[in-house]
Amino acid sequence: MKAGEIDDLRPGETAFVRIDGKAVLLVNVDGQFYALSNFCTHSRCYLHQGKLKGKVITCPCHFAEFDVTTGAALSPPAKEDLETYPVRIEGTGILVAL
Repeated sequence: MKAGEIDDLRPGETAFVRIDGKAVLLVNVDGQFYALSNFCTHSRCYLHQGKLKGKVITCPCHFAEFDVTTGAALSPPAKEDLETYPVRIEGTGILVAL
């Protein structure tokens, strides 16, 4: 499913998109695109409102950290990894498979 255009998401930026009713976090890390669940696994806060530094996003509610390239939970209070989704670039479109 098309989630956006590559020109709309510069390196170091995140975006919230809804795909088939799911809240998805799109991330551009140095020109590579990633798609993950947009909810922190600790408290279900929206991660697109958090801060991205390199490949680590920090939840704005309780400061749990996640690796956006793998979905791995890196720090408490989050213990569970984020769900990740395959991303494919087709032309200038960002396609995400749920």
